[in-house]
Order: sequence, then C-alpha cells, then structure tokens
Amino acid sequence: MMYFFLVFGFVFLIKGADFFVDGSSAAAKRLRVPSIIIGLTIVAMGTSLPETSVSVSASIAGKNELSISNAIGSNIFNLMVVAGLCAVLCPLAIDKDALKRDIPISLLAAGGLLGMGACFGELKRFCGITLLAAFVVFLYLMVHSAFEARNSSSAVEEDEIKALPVWRCIVYIIGGMIAIAIGGKMVVNGASDIARTFGMSDNLIGMTIVALGTSLPELVTSVVAARKNELDMALGNVIGSNIFNILFVLGIASSIAPMTFTHLNVIDTTVLIACTVLVLLFCIPKRKLVRWQGIAMLMIYSGYTVYLFMR
Repeated sequence: MMYFFLVFGFVFLIKGADFFVDGSSAAAKRLRVPSIIIGLTIVAMGTSLPETSVSVSASIAGKNELSISNAIGSNIFNLMVVAGLCAVLCPLAIDKDALKRDIPISLLAAGGLLGMGACFGELKRFCGITLLAAFVVFLYLMVHSAFEARNSSSAVEEDEIKALPVWRCIVYIIGGMIAIAIGGKMVVNGASDIARTFGMSDNLIGMTIVALGTSLPELVTSVVAARKNELDMALGNVIGSNIFNILFVLGIASSIAPMTFTHLNVIDTTVLIACTVLVLLFCIPKRKLVRWQGIAMLMIYSGYTVYLFMR
C-alpha cells in the first residue's frame, strides 16, 4: 500500500503540474501579466498546498518538530534542488524585480523566522499573526506589480490571447492544483510510512522525506515550466513558494498553536539563509543561473543531506 501511494502520487503530481503550467501561462498572457508574477502568486500557492496541509495538520496534532522542519526543509530543497536542476536543464534568466525585490523578501522572511525562533525559543501565536500580516503585504506588492505590468504592457496578439479559452485556463489551473495537492499528500504518506519503518525521527523525516515529498509539486512544476521555456515562471514558483511557506504556512500553523523552535531548527534556518545568499550572489553578475552553478547547488544539497543523516 505504501508503494501504491508513492507511484500514483507521482502520476498525479506530474500530470497536475503539466496542466497547471499550461493554464497559468495562458492566463498570464491573457491578462498581460508577466509570468514571474503568476509564478510568485498562483503557481507558488498552488504548489505549496502539500506544505500547508502537512504543517497545519502537524501543528494541530502537536507534532511541532515535523511542522517547522517540513517548511524549512522544503525551502532548502526548493532553492538548491528545484532551481539547481532547472539551471542544469536550461540557464535561468533572473528578472530584475526578482533580483531586487523577491529574493531579498525571501531572505528577510527567513531572517525574521530565525530571529523570532532564536529570541523566544518558540513561534508564539503573535509571531504567527506577524508572519501572516507580512504575507498580506507581500500579496499587495504582487497585485500592485501585476497591475503596473498590465498597464505598461504592449498589446497582445489576438490569436495569442485566443490560444486557450478562459474556461479551459480555469479548469487547468484548478484541476492541476487539486491533482498536485492529492499527489503530494499520497507521496508524503507513502514515504513517511516507509521512513518510519526504519526508525527515523520526526525532524529527520520532516527535513528529508516529507520536505522532498511536499516539494515535488514545485520540482515537477518548475521543471515542466523550464522545459516549456516559461523560465520566469520556473524561478518565480521557487521564490514564491519559499516566501509562502514561511509567511503563510508557518504563520497559520503557529497561530493555531505555539511551536517550539529547537536548536536544530536554528541550524537549518541558518543554512536556508546561507543558501539564499549564495543564490543571490550567483545571480547578481549576469542576472542568470547557469549550468555549473546549478550543479554546485545540487552538490551542496547532497552534502547537507549527508549531514542531516549523520547528526
């Protein structure tokens, strides 16, 4: 049964991501909104549904260690593996707004999480409310940018707009999100059951198996987007998901119940900040992630995974 969940979960993830990217990119063109804005909002929130489900469920069940480690582990995986693999497949050009605004926001979110956790030793309810308030501000910035981009964009070709009907865009986006959520849940359940048979701790499961499982939607969606030349959407999905995981997912979870922030969480969040700074430094010179940088990111994540199993 565990392997059944894994196999069918992968099927749902792959097909859901395929439909989701098609619908989202078509919606972006129809609305004359840059693909990176769609990636930072709709796609990012859609692919983060598994993280939301797992972390909130873990918080309600009192498994705080799994809730926090899932979000942090997913973010490290998104940054190093998802973006790294996309860069290996095809050089990722970085939008100037992503470089000047979105990556720094992701860095500030991780820094704020580390500050609150290290200061209080837990994420209190008011910390969760603060994170949610910051998420509302982030959404406002994205909507404002979308309207500015739409007003300043040139006219779109009529035949390009009619490439995908509105109703089909909606069906693809909603259907893709549902398939991604179901697939992610099936993969996480199957992988977690298998991991527990080997006696792994909640923190290790959250940082590895569950983080990988809940990040599969980002991985599949970004790779599919990169292969379809929707490079802005591929990167926007990664950055947006990381911001969403900290501000919204952990915001909701800690608002439900205070969550203990252990010394392992401090270490892992520090690693996340270091990885974000590294990606930012990689992107600054030529505003792109190239193949050798993607390989380096994948190697760094491999080394970090070895450390997780050894500690």
